[in-house]
Parts: sequence; structure tokens; C-alpha cells
Amino acid sequence: MALAPRLDLRQSQSLVMTPQLQQAIKLLALSNLEIEAFVAGELEKNPLLEAGGPEDLAPPADGVDRTVEQHDLPAATGDADQLISQGLGAADSPLDVDYGAETFIDDGPGDRMAGGAIGSGGNDLLSGGSGEAPDFDSFANPEQGLQEYLMDQARSALSGSDLMIAAQLIGQIDEAGYLEADLLETAHGMGVPLSQVEQVLMVIQGFDPIGVGARSLSECLALQAREADRHDPCMAKLLANLDLLARGALPQLRRICGVDEEDMADMIRELRGYDPKPGLRFSTESAAPVTPDLFVRPMREGWSIEINSATLPRVLINRHYYVELASGPQDKTSRAWLADCLASANWLVKALDQRQKTIIKVASEIVRQQEDFFRKGVAHLKPLTLKAVADAIQMHESTVSRVTSNKYLSCPRGLYELKYFFTSGVSASGGDGAVSAEAVKSHIKALIAAETPDAILSDDTLVDLLRAKGTDIARRTVAKYREAMGIGSSVQRRRQKALRGQAA
Repeated sequence: MALAPRLDLRQSQSLVMTPQLQQAIKLLALSNLEIEAFVAGELEKNPLLEAGGPEDLAPPADGVDRTVEQHDLPAATGDADQLISQGLGAADSPLDVDYGAETFIDDGPGDRMAGGAIGSGGNDLLSGGSGEAPDFDSFANPEQGLQEYLMDQARSALSGSDLMIAAQLIGQIDEAGYLEADLLETAHGMGVPLSQVEQVLMVIQGFDPIGVGARSLSECLALQAREADRHDPCMAKLLANLDLLARGALPQLRRICGVDEEDMADMIRELRGYDPKPGLRFSTESAAPVTPDLFVRPMREGWSIEINSATLPRVLINRHYYVELASGPQDKTSRAWLADCLASANWLVKALDQRQKTIIKVASEIVRQQEDFFRKGVAHLKPLTLKAVADAIQMHESTVSRVTSNKYLSCPRGLYELKYFFTSGVSASGGDGAVSAEAVKSHIKALIAAETPDAILSDDTLVDLLRAKGTDIARRTVAKYREAMGIGSSVQRRRQKALRGQAA
């Protein structure tokens, strides 16, 4: 067969994801706070964009083709969802979807919480539950930290080289009050005798709070026992064998300490009154509050679902500025740049509006399918998958996954991550339907909380009790759920209750 060059003309169709379409898909996975940061960057780059205020809730009549005026927007009309609703979004490869596993939906922070609730819902959530506005002065003037507090005491008790050594040691005390420094290395680094460093440490260990500067838990408790004049030889032996106390080996501890049951109970009661982390009372760090992206409130008929507009930025297009620039003198390059700015501004407005409608649509379906949870509690949470919600609203599964990522819902029962409502199911003992894994965890937690010290429930007993309630579950599954909630085994719980009884 002879080889020769030739020209061919062929027709073909291919799918190309534009950068704007890719960005619109990624916007779905961002929370309201992340959207605010993204919009702030767009406002800096595009002179035709400006931030709108509360008075701009109604869409301005500026001639821009927007979808805000459409109340019911089918999924097929959205640019981002048009691609993936037809099964053509596989090239995007969503990282948060594992189609081969049934438990990929249990990877949110809400799944690792007992009960799932983070805080109370409504306005009390934003004000800390007290019904009052937050004290902004407390944020502007934080309390004195542990190291500053110790240095104030060191300046009044030490001077010269001892004060320098104290500053070096105090700087290596962690927030719990424990010393992380090696005394020998500190002495070599500062060129001072080890005995001097040890003497300065003894002075620091006498500072308030008592127990600060300790190098171990036993030393911390020993310092507090000396301050209370309770550090006798029996207490010293008990502090030297805290591992036996943690295991609940009380008979062995009584033999080592040489005391009877009454004295051992008194010593344990004394230890429980000590602070194992004395430095935490000076901690100035506070956990950042979770800001809800959605509000769900009960109405006379149904539920009211709305997006938290306080954290959702409003974006408008300055048509007057565009007309002013377009009517002025400009060359081909400036005209192309201005056209790109207008197209980008129009796209951003449409993409944000489409994102808002998609979130509302997904949240409405979640509330509809989990209505028993919102009305009756976690015990009535149903098994739910991303695919079930996607099929109900005629969207792609990856779209629902993006919408439920990093977003929280506030309702009268508390604050929950959207992925909390997607749980795997446990089959019912009667063979009818299934029970949510979160509902099973709630039952297990309630049963263990109601047990008495003389009737600790084993995993086998929990299985029998759950089956009596209509839940068919294996023993290993009960153990897995119990460990996920941070609850110890029956042996560990029996030892803990015995220790509490000794100290009571």
C-alpha cells in the first residue's frame, strides 16, 4: 500500500468546559463566607461591579439579563447544572463523591458529633443563647494570658540572671501549664549551672496557679497536694501509680499505698478536686462560631427556608459607569477590555443567583424528606443518600454533593451541617424499611446514659434492646457506633462508675 499525503475534512462534536462554567461549578461548593471573599476579589478586578446594600434587594432595571425574576427555575436552565444534569460532568471528577461506597456521605463534622447539634437555633445561636448582644469589648480587650501572668509574678520575685532564666522557662510553658523545656539543655544554652535552673523552676512552681511549671501529670498533682498539705507518703505512692488508677485497679493500689478502702476513697476524692491543667483557666483562645448558610423555620403550613443574607454579598452592575466608558474615546483594545468586563459582570450576577436557587432547591428537598427529624428529633432521622435527593430534584449527584459541602443549616433543633442529614441505613428487624445510623447512635447513647452502676449494659445487651425496638443490628456495628461517639466499653464504664462511687 502506497503512502501519500492527503487532506481530509471531518465533522465532530466535543464538549468543552469554559473557565466560566468551571468556576460556576466550583462556586456551589463554597460557603457564604468563602463566596464573600471571592466576590471581594472580583470587585477589585472588575470596575463595573459594585457591592449592593440591603436597599438593593430588588433587582435593578438596568437591562441586564438576570434570572432573579424567575421564581421557578428548572435545573436544565442553569449553565452549571445543564452540563452535569445530562450526565456529562464526569470529566469534572468531583473529589467529594465516592460512588462505590455507601458511607461516603458520613464524612462531615456533624457525623462525628453525638446528637449532631452544634448549638441552639434561631437568634439565640448568634448571641450565644443568652438573648443579649455579644460583648464586643471583650474581643477588643482580651484577658491576660498565662505567660504574661507568670512573668508579672517573676518580676516581683526574681531579678538579674534568675529573671532571665525564668523568662526562658516561662516561654516554654504550654497553654495547659506544663513545662516543655529540658533543664539540662536550657542550662547549657544560657551558660548557667543546672542547679540554678532547677532553683528558678522551683520558684516558678510556687506561682499561681498552683501546679504550673510541672513536667508531668503526677508532678502537677503533687504540687497541688503539697499546697493543700496532703502530700503524705501514701499520696506520693498513689501519684506514682496513676496508670493503675486509670485502669481501676483499686485492690492493687490499696496494697501499694498500704491503706484501707475508706482511706483510698478519701485520697481519690482529693485527687478529683485538683486541676490537671491549671493553665487553661488563662487561655484566651476561643473557638470560631459556625455561621449558618440557611435558616429553616416552621410555618403554619410547611417550612420557611431562606439563605442567610447577612453573609451573602450583593453584587450589582454599574450601568452608568459602563455607558460613560463606552461613550468616551477608546481604541480596539479598550473596547474589547470593556466588553470582557461587562460579560464577566453579567456572568457573576447570574452564577451567584443560580447558586442561590440551587441551594434552596436542595435544602427544600432535604427538609421534605427529613421532616420527621425537624418535628420529632434525631430518633426519627431517615436513611438518605445524595442520589435520592439528586433524582428527586432532577440534578446530578455531584451537584448535590457540592451544595451540601461546607454549609450549615440552622433550625429550632440546632445547627447542623447539610451532610449530617445523609446517613446510611440499618435494616429494621421486621424487614420493613430501614433506620438511620444517626438514630441508632441516639438510641445507644440514651440506653448507656440510663444504665446504673450495678447494671452496666454490654454490647450484646444493647443489641437485644435495639432489636426489641425494631432495629436489626450486629454487635460489631454497636461497638463501632459506640466508639465513634467516644463511649467506652462496658468494662471501662464499670471501672469509671466504680471510681465515681469511691470518690462520692
